[in-house]
Amino acid sequence: MTASNALKMSAANNGTETVAEIAARLAPGFAANAAKADEGDRFVADNYDALKAVGLVEAAVPVELGGRGAEIAELCDMIRIIAGSCGSTGLAFSMHTHQVAIPAWRWRHQKATAVEPLLKRIAAEKIVLLSSGGSDWIGGSGKAEKVDGGYRITARKVFTSGAEAGDLLMTGAILDGEPAKVLHFGVPMKAPEVSIVDTWRTLGMRGTGSNDVVVDGLVIPEANVALARNAGEWHPLFQVISIIAFPLIYAAYLGVAESARDIAIELAKKKPANPYAVSLAGRMDTSLRAAQLAHRHMVATTEKNAPSAASVNETMISRALVAKHAIEAVELAMELAGGAGFYRAAGLERRFRDVQGARFHPLQQGPQATYAGSMALGLPVDKVF
Repeated sequence: MTASNALKMSAANNGTETVAEIAARLAPGFAANAAKADEGDRFVADNYDALKAVGLVEAAVPVELGGRGAEIAELCDMIRIIAGSCGSTGLAFSMHTHQVAIPAWRWRHQKATAVEPLLKRIAAEKIVLLSSGGSDWIGGSGKAEKVDGGYRITARKVFTSGAEAGDLLMTGAILDGEPAKVLHFGVPMKAPEVSIVDTWRTLGMRGTGSNDVVVDGLVIPEANVALARNAGEWHPLFQVISIIAFPLIYAAYLGVAESARDIAIELAKKKPANPYAVSLAGRMDTSLRAAQLAHRHMVATTEKNAPSAASVNETMISRALVAKHAIEAVELAMELAGGAGFYRAAGLERRFRDVQGARFHPLQQGPQATYAGSMALGLPVDKVF
């Protein structure tokens, strides 16, 4: 049976399972696809087809709007389990999932009825959302020019995970002025002014298909601009984005680290035990537990439903700790496994490469420390990003 057929069979019966249980059922099929996608720099398209088939694309959409209504903790478990089998699938799908979870949170907690049409479309049409957060963040990128009835957009968005499978790119562009504004809107991926440039040749997470998306002269109607904010400054919406997106994104790296640990333990058990190996196993589990505890704090911060500069600080401190200890745990897993872990067939070296991506999402080490230090000293953080 091919990996693709196995995935189709796994997708056939989702019943009343939770989203995490569905993810666990799909995991073996995802794992079977992972090495080929990694070795060929190929997007995990079959895995995305399976995610659509079982209803995980709409996992975060409220039940009242046609979705599964999963909350942040369960969504994180879903991503963690997926990433344990295929890091690329977990990370790419975390980008779609957080773009759904953000409007779902706003609908629940801020009574933002304007997001209802999008959420209903996700549930009914199973559309996939893309994030350009890696190329935008607080500073924004791309150019918006005012034209009759709207704005002409020229931009190149890098790190667009899952670009091949996406229907709508949630992004923005900078409108010059005093001050310059970042306009936020959705870009239909099938528009003739939108193209994907195959640039994704990377150390790890090779199957995410995080290619560049080029927008060349697309006109966005004025009514389709969801938000205009000052460029280079924190906006309250980005406080919401931070406390929801980063627990989901870092659940993927946690899943990678947990699976690396399990592989290393199985390899180590095949050799005679010695005090050094026992110590390595203990250090590995200690580092992994630190990553797990930091991630739980991220989720707990989200569950307070109180976005603010302080909650961003808690999230970003936790994000730094998850990254540090997940990377450390995988490094120790490599050492514990010994030479056997150096072979691709074991799957450990792929996880070693994949987990390195945890370094590169905002807030990276320097800005994160500056943000935390500014909060501690009572200094402004509105332009620390």
